[in-house]
Amino acid sequence: MTSVVVLDYGSGNIRSAERAAARSGVEVIVTADREAALSADGLVVPGVGAYAACMEGLRAVGGPEIIAQRIAEQRPTLGICVGHQVLFGAGIEHGVRAEGCAIWPGVVERLHADRLPLMGWNTVAAGEGSRLLAGIETERFYFVHSYAVRDLAPAPGRIITWSEHGGDRFVAAVEEGPVWSTQFHPEKSGDAGAHLLRNWIATL
Repeated sequence: MTSVVVLDYGSGNIRSAERAAARSGVEVIVTADREAALSADGLVVPGVGAYAACMEGLRAVGGPEIIAQRIAEQRPTLGICVGHQVLFGAGIEHGVRAEGCAIWPGVVERLHADRLPLMGWNTVAAGEGSRLLAGIETERFYFVHSYAVRDLAPAPGRIITWSEHGGDRFVAAVEEGPVWSTQFHPEKSGDAGAHLLRNWIATL
């Protein structure tokens, strides 16, 4: 059976991610064990809360090294919400800068919108050729955040999906090689989110 590890580094949305992945018919393990995380067919990196706190928890379990090694070995990894954000170079919240995993260039910053947080359903503009959003390009997804990456340069093999809130455009999802990620919560996005997770699991 296909195995998925949900990386346990103290994040608050681990169980919902676990249940959502399990509904797709895979074996799901919640653990911080390095070897299990490295050997699983798929790794989910969840995350809610402050960027700096999530990075601190991630470093405590060797998360950046696990993610980097999986990418080097072309093993699928999925980041969700702050688990998506920590894949970028850095995050700035309340004037405090925290370094990220730097898989992609970019800085997580406060959105320029009058109403924050963005909490609720929002549309996305799926990147051309997206496999993650195949069949659900026009669906809405559930977002809960005030910070996001607002600039990410195109690169060969990099598929960027965008969304907008209060006139401010931000990165909603990225697909590049074995690492995919979403700013929104597929585990809270109903049928569309379940479809997205099946799209990812189909690549494992």
